[in-house]
Amino acid sequence: MNISQFIFSGITNGAIYALIAICIVILYNVTGIINFAQGEFTMLGAMIMITLVDADMNRPLAAILTIILVMAIGTIIYRLALHPLRNNKNVLVMIMVTLGIGIIIKGISLVIWGTDSRSLAPFTPGKPFKILNASITPQDLWIWGVCVAVILFIFILFDKTYFGMSFRACMSNKKASQLMGIHTDRMAMVAFALSGGVAALGGIVMAPLTFAQYDMGLMLGLKGFVAAVLGGMTGAPAAIVGGFTLGLLESFGAGFISS
Repeated sequence: MNISQFIFSGITNGAIYALIAICIVILYNVTGIINFAQGEFTMLGAMIMITLVDADMNRPLAAILTIILVMAIGTIIYRLALHPLRNNKNVLVMIMVTLGIGIIIKGISLVIWGTDSRSLAPFTPGKPFKILNASITPQDLWIWGVCVAVILFIFILFDKTYFGMSFRACMSNKKASQLMGIHTDRMAMVAFALSGGVAALGGIVMAPLTFAQYDMGLMLGLKGFVAAVLGGMTGAPAAIVGGFTLGLLESFGAGFISS
């Protein structure tokens, strides 16, 4: 068996899980909410992108519009469903609300797109090439590149900007942040929008590698949650480690050891 092939496959899957885990960790630390509907944002990113491209829209423009739409959906969901419950201390209630949101998104997606699987042509056409005797597709490189770009963006946002420092303050101590004049409710809304955009980006880059369906979000969300838990739910770097760890474990467990 080609171990290097399992490693590269695990890295590709892990990059997607890491993007979802980053969203879950940021939301959890800023709002205290574990969003089990996070995978649905990834699904929406894939399905909306495919729909816009099928309508002959330019791909870069379609990707930008998809991210904006999913960010808007995340913001609306927070304002309508979660903002009224911001003072609720019952964690189970918040979990059930996010599960319900996921079911609603899935139901609406079923009505819009049906049960058929949809595909998207690779961003860069071309045959797979060999690295260490493993086949790597150009789309794999897109996924790796997007993951690295998102990681750098989050690092710069959180460590180099005043807005990011406000985010970190909310993640560290919400009550103290309020006393310092930081609008924590606004930060929570922005966190939902940001998580929606990052998840949509993950859905966009993974769409050419897999058939997108209305119900793909649940499993992606669960795997993202597992990746976040593996990382300890402490921050974006830990979520990234958890995502790649899960991707490699999954690749070796389902491929190298036994199907």
